[in-house]
Amino acid sequence: MYNGVMNVYKEPGYTSFDVVARLRGILKQKKIGHTGTLDPDAEGVLVVCLGNATKLCDILTDKDKSYVATLLLGITTDTEDVSGQVLSKNEVNCSEEEIKDVIMSYVCEYEQIPPMYSAIKVNGKKLYELAREGKVIERTPRKVVIHNIEIMDIQLPRVTFKISCGKGTYIRSLCRDIGNQLGCGGVMEHLLRDSVFSTETGKQFLSADALSLNDIEKIVSMGDIDRYILPVEDMFPNLKKLHVTEAGDKKLQNGNFLGASDFVEKNVDFIRDSKFLVYSLDNMFTAIYKYDISKQILQVDKMFKL
Repeated sequence: MYNGVMNVYKEPGYTSFDVVARLRGILKQKKIGHTGTLDPDAEGVLVVCLGNATKLCDILTDKDKSYVATLLLGITTDTEDVSGQVLSKNEVNCSEEEIKDVIMSYVCEYEQIPPMYSAIKVNGKKLYELAREGKVIERTPRKVVIHNIEIMDIQLPRVTFKISCGKGTYIRSLCRDIGNQLGCGGVMEHLLRDSVFSTETGKQFLSADALSLNDIEKIVSMGDIDRYILPVEDMFPNLKKLHVTEAGDKKLQNGNFLGASDFVEKNVDFIRDSKFLVYSLDNMFTAIYKYDISKQILQVDKMFKL
């Protein structure tokens, strides 16, 4: 079984689930998960976790992302992108300066209403399921953060821009909001997820480095796929490594508390570093442990034992 993290390039036409399903066939293993859904028409970085790395999925969802988006002004749809049913068409009478001013005004923290066609659950049902039933319900605005926007090109009615944002931001809804504020409406015509940055691990994944499913299939057939799978411990370059003693190994294998005497390394500053990569007696990365100051012991934060 493969264990680790892969940077996969999701191509247009695939759902994120489709990517995982095909990877299961290519790698011949079931334990695979992804860390952030992309719309079927969107493309770009999809971080995929394999084997014991699936335990990272919850950590990696808390991340910053950058996108390159094309906004098409003068139209609105029920999906907030060009794949949906057209609701209105309008003249685009805004100047380029007005467009720039409105777009740049979203570099802030703001309350965004998520789209109906999304996987957010309301009363146990996903919004897109309700939308397909013809139902439109009131959605609770959610606080999102736009770190930066770079306007790359304006060829009306299209505007292409690069955006850096925090988790939970819907670029479709941002396009909708910009279009509404300009008074002509707008939808997302194209979306590329250019990068994903995990604040928890400090690792960044770029679209330029991502492998397509066809690439992965060829590499697997050549027997070289291990080179492209990032081991779990390499996801945490800022955490120090600790190796257990023979007595400590027995505790580690059971996920028990560990003390300073259970490690080969001495004079470790547990308070300053707080979290550690812990290795077994046979030098296998096994878990991330976190120091409890009040009890002066280390306890399991994440166990990656196979």
